[in-house]
Parts: sequence; structure tokens; C-alpha cells
Amino acid sequence: MAHGGLKKGVLVAVAGMLVASAAQAGGLERSGYNIDLLFDPSDYAAEATATYVNPQRELKNVRDTDPTTALAPVGSPAFGPGGGDLTGRPDRVDDTEGYWAPRVGVKAALGDSVDCMADYSQPWGAHTNPGQNWAGANNNIETKVESDNYAATCSYKWQMGPGFARIIGGAFYQEVGGFKERLVQDFTGTGIPLSGVGRLDLEGDGWGWRAGVAYEIPEYAMRASLVYNSAVDLDNLAGTIDIRNVRGPAPVNFYGVSGFASMPDSLELKFQSGIAPGWLAFGSVKWTDWSQLQVLEFCPAGGGTLAQPCTTLDLLYRDGWTITGGVGHKFNEQWSGAVSLTWDRGTSHGYGTQTDTWLLGTGVSYTPTQNVEIRLAGSTGIMTSGSSGPVNFNGQVIGGDVSYDFDNDFVGAISTSLKVRF
Repeated sequence: MAHGGLKKGVLVAVAGMLVASAAQAGGLERSGYNIDLLFDPSDYAAEATATYVNPQRELKNVRDTDPTTALAPVGSPAFGPGGGDLTGRPDRVDDTEGYWAPRVGVKAALGDSVDCMADYSQPWGAHTNPGQNWAGANNNIETKVESDNYAATCSYKWQMGPGFARIIGGAFYQEVGGFKERLVQDFTGTGIPLSGVGRLDLEGDGWGWRAGVAYEIPEYAMRASLVYNSAVDLDNLAGTIDIRNVRGPAPVNFYGVSGFASMPDSLELKFQSGIAPGWLAFGSVKWTDWSQLQVLEFCPAGGGTLAQPCTTLDLLYRDGWTITGGVGHKFNEQWSGAVSLTWDRGTSHGYGTQTDTWLLGTGVSYTPTQNVEIRLAGSTGIMTSGSSGPVNFNGQVIGGDVSYDFDNDFVGAISTSLKVRF
């Protein structure tokens, strides 16, 4: 069997499997960016993928390290932002929620040299939901981030040596939004009919672009690509702060805020090649600039005041690195499969729970006809252990309200995909 016989089967399983394996990366990444459909050899193709990820991070040894209360007289020893003394609450809690990451794309060949694709995805997101009944509720009750990405990408290819070279370019529009709730004041036992929960809601949008190069030798199922995706500046990131359950229903306790954030740029190198009849090796290295998300401040117009204070989202991320390697095999004209190992460097370093992740992925592809491909992929892995506590950032203490530890925790993902060629 020639190496070129791989391209109709095993390459599809590889692409589907990588979706499941990459769905638990650091920072706010869910599915990231994927333009593999652009390289499909058919004139027209449509693809739909759904990935479910189930991270099971559990926090333990939780300690309320700032038991001060916001309602004490200013200047008294008890005054501070700590939300009250939560040391009697549970010191163990489930932190994460499972999530879906969809992707839909279409591709068309415009003549012999130009290929274009359009796709929708949800590249960024997060959802932690430890609830109110834990010793760290003054830091987080629930945080959720969601995104929508609409992209168009084209390439121009030409003959070069035994294969084809490509120049790749495109643009994308993103909408990002979310909220965070935390316990600002503990009213337990006071008789005050307020929950003490404060809430921040935010949303914004922006544009980005991508550029890259690729080289392919179809006879050997060989392809190498290097693609850069720009940052997306959310210049209009704005929302509201709601502390009506802390101070009462007065209008001054619900007010607008604005700030700035930039979703990260990234650079990804991918490579694959036939290594023996019916066998393919593949790998990728990706860098993501998560370190630009540190402490994000949101203030009302004119700056914060005692009546309407600013607030922050404390992330303190470092850059992310994701490395994947694996092999694929074509069993027959209808069935192929692949297996991979992925390492993702955690973006947390002393504050937060995003430590290194190791994932073992597998995938199968079934091609009942030349025009239809069905893929099923899954991965299981370990989110490594660590701890979170106070760290110094530009002379300011971040994470001084709560400390906790966590063990090695399980993460699993499953992905299903359908591709139709015309």
C-alpha cells in the first residue's frame, strides 16, 4: 500500500482525535483555533464536531486567609475586603463544571490554486462553580466565560518540488462574555435579609487575523504547517457590578463598569507524514500568549469611589505550551484509527488551579462511502496536583483571601464528528 493511501482514512481520525485531546488546555482555552478542514482534498466539504469535556478538579484544605468583614467600621481590625470569617465552612469542594465545545465549518476549492473555508467555534471559555457553602466563597462562588468565533480563511497553493506550498490568511470576529459571583459579605446569623453575594457581568467583542504557510506532499501523506493567530483586543469590554444583595436595593449599588482585555495570540506548528504502508506519524507544538492576562481592572466612569468601587479579575496566567505526538493506522478502506499523547503546561504558577495536564487520546474513523466520514474520539488524562495562595504581583498581594491544595485529578473528553464531501 502506498503512503498516499492514508489520506482518505487515517488523517480524518487524526484530526478528530486532536479535537478531543486539545480540549483541556490552559488559560481560557476550550477548542482554540483549527483550520484542518482547509486542507481537505475534495472540492467541497462540510464538517460538524461536538466535543464534551469533563474536568473533575477538587479543592481541599481550603483556608479562609482573610476573615475580615466589609461592614465593620473603617479603621477597625475587622475591616477589609474579606467578606467575613468563613473558617467554619467546608474545606473541601468540587470546583469545575463539564462543558461542550462545538465547531461547524465549510470548505470550497475556487479553481486549482485557491481554497477557502468558513467556520464557527467557541475557542475560549471557563466554568467554575464551587457554590457558596465553602471556606473560599469570598474568592469565588461561580465564574463563567463564554465565546463565539466567526472566521474565514483562504490559502493559495502552487507546485514546489515534489509537493505543494501554501500561503494562508484569514480573519475572525469574536464575542466574549461572562460573569463572576463571590461572597462580599457574610450575613449568616445577622438576620439581614440579603445574600451578601456580589456579581460582575461583562461582554465585549473584537477582530483578529491569521497568517501562515504550509507544505504538502500528498503521495506520502506529508504536511507541515505553521500558523499565527493574532490577539483579539476587546476594547469595548464593559458590563455591570451588582452589590444590591450586599448593601440593599438602592440604585447606587448597581452600576456600569468598563475595562480592557486581549484574548491571546498563538503560534502553532503541525507536522504529519506517512512512515510505513498504512501508518502515519503526527505531532504539533503550540505557544499561546496567556501571560498578557494578569490582573484585569474594571471601573465605573471617572474611576472608582467608596460608594461605587472598582473590581478586578485576577488571573495571573503565564504563557501556555501544548505538545502532541501520535501515530495513526489505516486498517482497511473504511476503518482507520489513531492514538496520541498530549502535554499542556499549566498557566497557573502559585495562584489558581491550572497545573500541567497529560492526556492520552484515541480516535476511530469510519468511511461508509467516499463522500461521508464519521469520527469518534476520546481522551483521558490527569490534571496534576498543586496549591494556590498569596502571590506578589507588582508589589500587590493577589490571592490573599483564600488558600487551598488539590491532588492529581481526572479529566475526560469525547468528540464526535461528521464530514460530508461533494
